[in-house]
Amino acid sequence: MYKAKERYNKLSSDRTQFLDMAVECSELTLPYLVTRDDNFKGKRTLQQPWQSVGAKAVVTLAAKLMLATLPPQTSFFKLQVRDDKLGESLDPMMRTELDLSFSKIERLIMDYIAASNDRVVIHEALKHLIVSGNALIFMHKDGLKHYPLSRYVVNRDGNGKVLEIFTKEMISRKLLGLEKPKGQETMSTEQGVDEDDAEVYTCVKMDESSGRWMWHQEVDGMIIEGSRSTAPKNASPWLVLRFNTVDGEDYGRGRVEEFIGDLRSLNGLAQALVEGASVASKVIFLVSPSATTKPQTLANAGNGAIIQGRPEDVGVVQVGKTADFATAANLAAAIEKRILEAFLVMNVRNAERVTAEEVRLTQLELEQSLGGIFSLLTVEFLVPYLNRTLVILQRTNQIPRLPKDVVRPKIVAGINSLGRGQDNESLTRFMATVAQTLGPEALIRFVNPAEAIKRLAAAQGIDVLNLVKTPQELQQAKQMAMQDQGQMDLVKQAGQFASSPVMDPTKNPQLGDQAQQVANAILGGGQQQQQPPMEQ
Repeated sequence: MYKAKERYNKLSSDRTQFLDMAVECSELTLPYLVTRDDNFKGKRTLQQPWQSVGAKAVVTLAAKLMLATLPPQTSFFKLQVRDDKLGESLDPMMRTELDLSFSKIERLIMDYIAASNDRVVIHEALKHLIVSGNALIFMHKDGLKHYPLSRYVVNRDGNGKVLEIFTKEMISRKLLGLEKPKGQETMSTEQGVDEDDAEVYTCVKMDESSGRWMWHQEVDGMIIEGSRSTAPKNASPWLVLRFNTVDGEDYGRGRVEEFIGDLRSLNGLAQALVEGASVASKVIFLVSPSATTKPQTLANAGNGAIIQGRPEDVGVVQVGKTADFATAANLAAAIEKRILEAFLVMNVRNAERVTAEEVRLTQLELEQSLGGIFSLLTVEFLVPYLNRTLVILQRTNQIPRLPKDVVRPKIVAGINSLGRGQDNESLTRFMATVAQTLGPEALIRFVNPAEAIKRLAAAQGIDVLNLVKTPQELQQAKQMAMQDQGQMDLVKQAGQFASSPVMDPTKNPQLGDQAQQVANAILGGGQQQQQPPMEQ
């Protein structure tokens, strides 16, 4: 059995080529994102690119991915009863009530996510995915923690399944309650490494015998007391993310790597244009050695000054590279356009509020441009993230425990939201076709309005709680309407009865008491009311 440090160093050799590419991609976009000396605490100088197109592209694409995967004020998942359980252990008529209960649980979970720092850490991880193609997230009960590619190694099998994860961190020995080992060489503080820090390695492995994830931490070759922990196979807190996958590789490939050639060219052209413009903007005057005009007099002369001399004695050195600059600028503009289109920067709308339709269109645009990135993020991020969140909230009794064999969470963000939008369009087209072909009467006769409203709301991701009337509320409203109609009919009959000449009390006083009784019955809910005695 390998120790964590030895195993980390062994697996680091397979990571070298991916880390080198990630560093170069970071230098062309966001230099601070991925560095080789990640544990360096002192002052370090980062190589800054000559253009900002790469940084803008990464930030914009990360924001769009964040909007598509975890849309604000919208649940990215839904809790639903398994269809095979309806009719067996559950009454199908209970589905509406269960959906209402699930909606409350969904809001509790989304409120928990909104109050945490999850979105901040996830946005940082998405930027790392775009640049380096890899990211590691640890879901602690107190929040999320992100590991860049320079701080972890991973081992997968031939199918891409994670077998081992090892992380490396520099943590203060005082925080760990450890003393510095005797005989250990003192690290130079000039190298930016604190001599009181210790290398802490985390070992994460899948135990096939128990079917659970197991991990612990080691320092100085010893296991830290109290660092052992386990988690279910389908609810691991360790999320190993990739942007693009290549069969047989343990690590992913980033979006920046796919356009590394254009970014290199653009950076070189930008440097040439900046340096060339600097040279071209420099003004140098030449004075003939035999000229009567004195160089010192020319240098000290102010604006509008009058001096003695001849114009032909003074010349100006100019850089005749205007045509070359134009060629470089046109090529740089063409490359910049390709990069912005590839990172979906061209269709960005600045607005205070983003509608649900814009979210769907953004998701469609991402899927069409990035291929199966949503499918990969759903499998490697959204599903395990949701499963782990459910485990944490159930353990802390913030939400009730859900039976796994009956309730199943379903992701409705990403590629799944595109299917939901397609369902909305298909349902709307179907109802319009029925109404146009067979007439509105057929639509009213054969289509269940309550079911149609529910499906339209589900297709658009709208919570129908307290929005759409339940069958009980509809029946109650129908009964009240019938009662109101009955009372209106009685009032109408009473009006007709009272307006009849035959029933006029002045002409037929004998029937006055009967009319009064009918009016009292209508106004008093069917009960006779006694007239109050007249004051004397």
